[in-house]
Amino acid sequence: MITRASNVLVVEGNMVPTDPEAGSETVPARIEIDTASGLIQAVTTPRGAGDLVLGDEYIIFPAFIDCHVHAREDASGAENYKENFRTAGEAAVRGGVAAFVDMPNNPRPPADNDTYRQKRDLAAESSVDVLLYACLGPDTRPLSFPVPYKAYMGPSVGHIFFEDEESLREALAHYHGHFVAFHAELPEILRRHRKALTHAERRPPEAEVEAIDLALRVSENYQIEPHICHLSTAEGLELIRDARDRGLKVSCEVTPHHLYYDQDNAGVFARPEYLQCNPPIRSRLDRIALLEGLRSGDIDYLATDHAPHTIDEKESGASGVTHLDTYGSFVFWLLQEGFSFQQIRRVCAERPGRFLSRFLPLRYGKIAAGYAGSLTILKRTPVTIRRADLKTRAGWSVFEGQTFGGRVSHTIVRGQLHTLED
Repeated sequence: MITRASNVLVVEGNMVPTDPEAGSETVPARIEIDTASGLIQAVTTPRGAGDLVLGDEYIIFPAFIDCHVHAREDASGAENYKENFRTAGEAAVRGGVAAFVDMPNNPRPPADNDTYRQKRDLAAESSVDVLLYACLGPDTRPLSFPVPYKAYMGPSVGHIFFEDEESLREALAHYHGHFVAFHAELPEILRRHRKALTHAERRPPEAEVEAIDLALRVSENYQIEPHICHLSTAEGLELIRDARDRGLKVSCEVTPHHLYYDQDNAGVFARPEYLQCNPPIRSRLDRIALLEGLRSGDIDYLATDHAPHTIDEKESGASGVTHLDTYGSFVFWLLQEGFSFQQIRRVCAERPGRFLSRFLPLRYGKIAAGYAGSLTILKRTPVTIRRADLKTRAGWSVFEGQTFGGRVSHTIVRGQLHTLED
């Protein structure tokens, strides 16, 4: 990070325009950021001078936002050997992520006003902006201030998950009008398959599909705005489309690992057993349907479900993978798959930014005056993912050894410039 004497940071280069009808993938722009307020002051035409003047190999996006991260730090006082908010922030900066949303499945979950505020104080240690989900469990009630809520429909850390439909309905009845994200795996189906031979068979596709169906129906009953986390099945996506056709305001997300890997190609990773996650890696047809759903806009966000389990834990069969460090480079794989800059801007910045702006005091997701002065700058320089370059405390990546067509060169967080080029 560079400490500046001036209170204005000026960036010039090729920007992905806010207007999707602009007629070109990028437009030359001069972006002036007030480093005191952290806001963009103006977006004008370039003058050939600034603090950061970028050539044609660079692409300026509104800051990427990861709407699904597990930083693992809470207010229990226990030593955190995994990820804390400081190390998660360092990994996020490396991945071009200027803000993330943290999940509540901690040993001491943020389930009421006090525990939420305590965790929010810890999150202030991050070098990027952090929004926290509050826990929605069998015995919780809405907080006294606006926050998003997360419901685990199957086993998770501690006792914050639901065992059956009745307990889920009883809890959600108290959350009329709130935004609720669902980890959608139906516990009854998981119990029926608990003795299956493989992890994927123990968490079959129907566990997700039936859980999504239930979450959508209950949300309609209680006027809840639902969000489906880490979507992994084509059938689940169809249920979401159908619900939208009925008028339900529902959003969803997909992870890099469910877009990149499937049951046929998982062997390209040196340690395919490390790909174990919840929900599991699915079929090739599911993967293709998810990729097309993200491209079309039916899937709202690219969100990582960054779960920083250590190598020892992965060796012992822990579920979850890491992604924060590689978010920006993975975008180049999406570009290779035919995504446009505008489609990337929509799912990595604009829509996640709109979500953050509902709960945090700044506006995110656009490069425009009055919005957060946070940018993600990519460079068309191929990069091979190496363990030694990662900032996550987990110390490994599902993309180790993979070469992507570009990397993050700079991450700007509310006017604070982080340079990642050598």
